[in-house]
Amino acid sequence: MGAETFVIAGGGTGGHLYPGIAIAEELLRRRPGAAIVFAGAGLPLERQILDRHGFDRLAIRSGGWVGKSWIGRLSGALRAVTGVVQSIGWLWKRRARAVIGVGGYASGPMMMAAVLLRIPTMIQEQNYQPGLTNRMLAPWVRRIALPFEETRHAFGGRGEVTGNPIRAEFRSARRKTRSETFQVLIFGGSQGARRLNTAVVDALDHMANARLGLRITHGTGPADHDRVAAAFADRGFDVQVLPYITEIREAYERADLVVARAGASSVSEIAACGKASILVPLPNAAHDHQRWNARKLQEAGAAVVIEEKDLSGERLARTILDLRNEPNRVAAMEKSALALAHPEAAGRIADLIEEMIAW
Repeated sequence: MGAETFVIAGGGTGGHLYPGIAIAEELLRRRPGAAIVFAGAGLPLERQILDRHGFDRLAIRSGGWVGKSWIGRLSGALRAVTGVVQSIGWLWKRRARAVIGVGGYASGPMMMAAVLLRIPTMIQEQNYQPGLTNRMLAPWVRRIALPFEETRHAFGGRGEVTGNPIRAEFRSARRKTRSETFQVLIFGGSQGARRLNTAVVDALDHMANARLGLRITHGTGPADHDRVAAAFADRGFDVQVLPYITEIREAYERADLVVARAGASSVSEIAACGKASILVPLPNAAHDHQRWNARKLQEAGAAVVIEEKDLSGERLARTILDLRNEPNRVAAMEKSALALAHPEAAGRIADLIEEMIAW
C-alpha cells in the first residue's frame, strides 16, 4: 500500500495556495511519509509557487461563475462537471484520506467529488467575507476552519475559529531593530497590482526630499516590472525592484512599513510578522473581501487603509512620510498587528483534520 494521500484543493492565486502550503507543511511534520497533492486549475502561477515548495500538482477542470455572463456561467458549470468526474476517478485510484478546500472556484470539483465519495472534507476560509465556492460547499463538508469569529454567521453558525494558517518560515520571523533608514516593503500580491504600482511611481517626486532616509523593496509583478524599475532609475532612491519577491520573509523582517493589497495571506503575514501597514484593498475583489480584511486590521489600530478611489501618489507619499516621522505610532501599530496573529493556526487545522479522519 502506498503512502497515505491528502489533497489540498484550490489555487489560481497565492492567496489560496499559501494557506494550503502552511497546512501541508504541518501535516508533513506530523506524518512524514504522507503524500500531499495540490489540485488546482493548472495555472502557471500554481506551478511557480508549488514547484518551489516541492509539492505535487494536479490540474482539474473547473470554471468560475462570479462576474460572468450567463453563457460564461454555463460554460463554467460544464467545466466544473467535467472536473468532478475527473476528480472522482483520481480520488478512487489514490484512496485519499482527506480533501481540504482552500477556496476559489478551482477547489469546487475536487471537493464535490470527495463529498460524493464520502471522503472526509474540510474547507478552510481565509477571508472575513467568504467566497461563493466555500459558501456553496459548506453544507456538505464535515469541518470548516474560520479566520474570524465574525465569519461564522456566513456558514450558519458552523465552523471552528482557527485563524489563517501561515507558513512555518513566518512563525520564526525576527523582530526588526530600528535604524535611521526607514525601510518600506511594497507589493500587490503574487501577480502585482498595476494601480498600486502607478501610485508608487507618482509618489516618488513627493518623497524626493526624503529619499536619502528611505530604502524601498518593491515587488511589482512580472507585467509591470520594467515600467516601475525605469521610474525609479533616475530618481536616486535606494531601491530594489523585483518582479516577484521570493525571499519574502526576509523582506518582512527588514521592513518598518508594508504597503500592500489586503488579500487574506498578505494580512495574515503582516500580522504574524508584526508589521505596520498601509493597505489598499482591491475594489473589485469577490464579495468585497479585501475591504473587510483591511478593515479588521484598521479597527485594531494595526493599519492605515486607503481606498483605491482615494489613492494618489501625493496621498501615499504623505502617509508613508507621516508614519516615518511617528516612530511611536509605528511601534503601536506593530504591537496591534502582532496581537491579531494566529501562529498556531496551521496546528489547530491539522488537529481538526486528524479528528475528522479518525471518525
